[in-house]
Amino acid sequence: MLEHIVQRLEAWFFGHRRLTLGVLLAFTAVMAVFAMQLRMEAGFEKQMPTGHPYVQTAKTYEQDLFGPNRLTVVVHARQGEIWTADGLTRLLKVTEAVQFLPNVDRVGVQSLWTPNSFVNEITEEGFRAEPLIPATVTAESLTPEAIARIQASTSQGGHVGSLVSRDQRSAMVTAELHELDREGKRIDYVAYNQVLEDLRKRFEDADFEVQIIGFAKQTGDIAAGAAGVLEFCAVALLLTALAVYGYCRSVWLTLLPIVCSLTSLVWQFGALKLLGYGLDPLGVLVPFLVFAIGVSHGVQQINTLVAGIARGQSTFDAAREAFHGLFVPGALALLIALVSFVTLLLIPIPMIRELAVTAALGVGFKIATNLVMLPVAASYCRFSAEFAQRSIARQEARAAWLQPLANVATPRMALTVTALTIATLAATAWLSRDRVVGSVQPGAPELRADARYNLDAVAISGGFDIGLDWLSLVVEAPAATCENPALGDYVDRATVALRDVPGVVSAASFATLLRTYNEGYNEGHPKMGVVPRDPANLAALAVEISRIRGFVNKDCSMAAVHLFLSDHKAQTLQRVIAAAQDFAAKDPNNLLVQGTDGKFTEAGQMAGVASTSISRGA
Repeated sequence: MLEHIVQRLEAWFFGHRRLTLGVLLAFTAVMAVFAMQLRMEAGFEKQMPTGHPYVQTAKTYEQDLFGPNRLTVVVHARQGEIWTADGLTRLLKVTEAVQFLPNVDRVGVQSLWTPNSFVNEITEEGFRAEPLIPATVTAESLTPEAIARIQASTSQGGHVGSLVSRDQRSAMVTAELHELDREGKRIDYVAYNQVLEDLRKRFEDADFEVQIIGFAKQTGDIAAGAAGVLEFCAVALLLTALAVYGYCRSVWLTLLPIVCSLTSLVWQFGALKLLGYGLDPLGVLVPFLVFAIGVSHGVQQINTLVAGIARGQSTFDAAREAFHGLFVPGALALLIALVSFVTLLLIPIPMIRELAVTAALGVGFKIATNLVMLPVAASYCRFSAEFAQRSIARQEARAAWLQPLANVATPRMALTVTALTIATLAATAWLSRDRVVGSVQPGAPELRADARYNLDAVAISGGFDIGLDWLSLVVEAPAATCENPALGDYVDRATVALRDVPGVVSAASFATLLRTYNEGYNEGHPKMGVVPRDPANLAALAVEISRIRGFVNKDCSMAAVHLFLSDHKAQTLQRVIAAAQDFAAKDPNNLLVQGTDGKFTEAGQMAGVASTSISRGA
């Protein structure tokens, strides 16, 4: 049955060669129009697992937690400290520039100059939460006395290590980005990267350095590096052409597999555009890997074609024989590869699914371009019998050195090779015990260690305590729980239990702010740095803390614990998550003591990408 189908396909394609090639070329021209419209397209949410409970929890509280798609801009004094009029003025200008960047949540921007950065003060009039830099202070009024007061307020407010580096030479501006603008248009990270670079050029000079990190900057730098990847692919294409020519010694036989493989690449890019996809910077190499698969299949066609000519066949007959002999095994091999890529669709991460679609389209198109288009086009070529004999002679010469290698198929050598293979497997398994999964160094592993983004990431992680990766744990409670001391107590015990887990740099939570505010309301007495148990006092403090985004919402139905991590290694993430799960499972639900029916859910964000949720029934 299968043989009959192949014979009919062979008869039709080679009986209508011009029509076959004409249709394929016309289709290529149409797809080329759409392929030219394909653009680099990255997305923050594409990296998050769809439907995962961690992600669902993060989305549920996205208005209350820190935004995971964060942008961090640091002004670093090359000489001396940031506490100068020029340093603070430069920080003010950078803060204003960040506030007016596209897709930035202006309310969430924070630096020393923004009104959401407070210092708790005890005055003769009582407890006050004042901005670090009062609204009456301007760049022109930055006298040494005013700068000294700002520096003292920053230290008193506990912002050293967060808004200002430990060595006092850098100050940070943080912002949250919305992936969609008001018109529903998705952010173009490639273009956005240029906007950030323009900001850097405006404010960086011989006195100050501007460091920028965040998903938008990382993705933009990777996309910018994609231009280098395309240059590399052009060089690889040239080397492939030279290798194929060195193998077959014919310009036409060199062009056939390369042009047919490039044709499928055009179809692939055009199909992606028609399906509404872009080309993700992290998957830019996939089409060119599929191109290499096509070239290898094309070389097999050439081998069969040359062998037929050497036996005295015409090019037309040799091309038909190549089609007949290789269509079924070639199609089967490509279908197996296609199915392998399609299985990636089972992974609920949009970016991985997009990569699967990209690869599957490319492999699927190879069936038409390399198994049909190539032999039909080759049938128009003309080669002499002398050329075929020389090609066969070269193949035999190349095969001569393989003869000793063929001896491994003998029973005696097979046993030896099998034993060596098992020993190698055991050795590699032993050596892989300490292999690190995840990012070993700060920054983006996709970029070189000396890339500007990674240098900025190392500098920021070394100068600040907040770390580049964080895990946010959410405690869910019934609405109107602000007067329930059990909520503050539970969050406090969770903070204490998790802040000392290896890999946690620091912790900030609703409970840590309760301690700070309670101490401030009691004339700064150290003994009052505790979570209050008086319902009225707790409710009053909760109202104050709710003004600061990320720690508690208005009715205290959500309270958060933020754990800043030292790195993004898998074992670090697993260890901290396991500790959080263990605490949620073992710690008694104290809200029940007060007669409520609270539920605890822990939600986390790993470097602003992965989110976690652990539910615990009351």
